[in-house]
Amino acid sequence: MPTNRYSLGAMILHWAIAIAVIVNWQLAGAAEHVPPSQHLTLMGLHMATGMLILLLTLVRLIWRWTHKHPPLGSHLARWEVILARTVHYIFYTLLVGLPLLAWVGVSMQRHAVDFYGLFNFPILPTPDAPHQGHFLTDIHGTLANIMLWLVVLHVLGALKHQFWDKDGDLYRMLPFGTPRSGGTR
Repeated sequence: MPTNRYSLGAMILHWAIAIAVIVNWQLAGAAEHVPPSQHLTLMGLHMATGMLILLLTLVRLIWRWTHKHPPLGSHLARWEVILARTVHYIFYTLLVGLPLLAWVGVSMQRHAVDFYGLFNFPILPTPDAPHQGHFLTDIHGTLANIMLWLVVLHVLGALKHQFWDKDGDLYRMLPFGTPRSGGTR
């Protein structure tokens, strides 16, 4: 009988990415309210964390493609299935696309991305175009705001299932609790 819980690897990657996204959101927000000397430090950490999110997401995608994941429950309404799948596809697109877009943008401004002092992600072979690079980083910021709204939607959905529907679906991504059995969507 297939399990209705994600694998431990999937859980670890899910929560590591979630924490990294929240930390990165806080770093970007804090960078807007500090003196210029601290701004560069915080943005450096923001960019390094963005690249960490990219790497973790690529590992998560490989994990997802190579490990069976539990089906969505048959108790879900069709609109819930469609919404869940759509949000997850958009999440993966943004988790890969946001760091890549920023990397291209800073490369166009001729900045490498320092990965926590360990090494630099190189400047990509892009034109030397600081204005266009800044435009891309602005788009990055707009898409990041969209992602934050999706995070809110995702959390609200999990809370709905936990406290309103009381179906235990939250436990599918936690190593404790009892997920609802049954379902093959």
